[in-house]
Formats: sequence, structure tokens, C-alpha cells
Amino acid sequence: MTDHVIDVDGVPTYYEVYGEGEPVVLLHGALAGASSFGAQIPDIAAAGFQVWVPERRGHGHTPDVPGPLTYQVMADDTIRFLDLAIGGPAHLVGWSDGGVVAMLVAMARPDLVRRLVSIGQYFDEDGQVQGGFASRLTDQSSPPDFFREEYAATSPDGVEHFDEFYAKTVAMITREPRIPLSDFDSITAETLLLQGDRDEVTIEHTVAVAAALPNGRIAVLPGSHVLPIESPGPVNALLIQFLRGGVPAPFM
Repeated sequence: MTDHVIDVDGVPTYYEVYGEGEPVVLLHGALAGASSFGAQIPDIAAAGFQVWVPERRGHGHTPDVPGPLTYQVMADDTIRFLDLAIGGPAHLVGWSDGGVVAMLVAMARPDLVRRLVSIGQYFDEDGQVQGGFASRLTDQSSPPDFFREEYAATSPDGVEHFDEFYAKTVAMITREPRIPLSDFDSITAETLLLQGDRDEVTIEHTVAVAAALPNGRIAVLPGSHVLPIESPGPVNALLIQFLRGGVPAPFM
């Protein structure tokens, strides 16, 4: 593993690189970082891919910057990262908030996306499971301790900045995402929508998004929103098969 920092339009963006081969970019969820993919990185790299794991503004080792946090801002940062660091197309695997970022990148710059995976993410409020973790997160006046502890361990801004960044994150997930189904028609990449059967997104919503995608596929495994941590074996095998182009052909 090698770790790096690259200037992305004034944001010193931290990222890690593992292995050799076609680039796969793993996009973490809200209030998380590269370490959240600890169960995926070794298997995907061993399968012959070069795994890139950037940490977005305010997350992990990358500092926050003034202004509101939005999915579009993070997608714009990711596009610049792909252009500057990789210099061409990559497979994108987004988990939770990272799934929204990946979709927005694929809509804006289809030339940068080979294959696309979104794990456990809804794209409008109708797809969100009510009473789930995301709903509870926005209702809490104080964040769970493990978020603060993770932030304190990695953030260059220091733990004293956590409350401000947490408030920005909650404001974002309260009002976003709001992506119309019609917008998914612009995504040309083969796309896999993966989720747990007790995830933060309804299966009905995932079915609707897959139907709106020109090349959308669905996989549902037993598990919750932390499916990649709960079941790394089947998740990793499915990701590797899909990224290698191994989607099942129609029976007839």
C-alpha cells in the first residue's frame, strides 16, 4: 500500500493505492474513510485490480473546507481526482453516500466510468427506509461516539472541528439526494445495485432505479447497511465477478 496527497482544486485530498491492474476507485460513505473498505481492498487487489481509495473533503485524512457539503460538490471533487490522479476511466464502487457520488460522476462524465457499483444507497426520499439509521442520524442532537472517535483519530482538522462537520453532513443528508429517475437514463456504464435485505434503501426503490438505468442489474444479500463488513466473502466475490465483466447472460 502507498498513501498519497494530491491537490484537488485547493483541497489536499488523501488517497491510498493497492495492487496493479485496471483501476477500481472505492468511494466511502458519510463520516467514514478509506479504512471502511478494509475487508474489500485485499481481495479486489489480489484479483488483479489496482485499488484506489480517496477520502473526500472533510473525511478521514482530508481536511474540511469552508462552505456547505453537497453530493454535487463531492462528485465534482471526484471527477477532478479521476482526471488528475488516474488520468482516465476507472471502475467506481460507491458505498452509501459514495454511491450517490459515483452516480453523479457517471452522469456528468461517462467517459471516466468503466463499470459502476452502488451499495446500499437511495437516490430520493421515497427510497429511504423510514426509521432506519439515516433517519435516526438526522434526528439525533448528539452524534454516536464512534463517529467522533474515528474523526479524532484521522482528521487533520482536529476533534474540535467534528461538531461543525457533523452538522454539515446531517444538513446534506436531510435535504439530499433528490435525483429524478429520468436522470439515470444518461448513465452508459454497466451498473450493479447491491444492497442488504435490511438496508437503508427499499428494494422497490432499487428495482425502480435499475429499470431506469440502460444497463442496470440488482443483487440483494442478507444483511444491513454495513453489508460489506458483515459479509465480505459474498460481497467481494460478487464485486470481482461484476468488475471482470462476468454478468450472467439472459437465459433466452
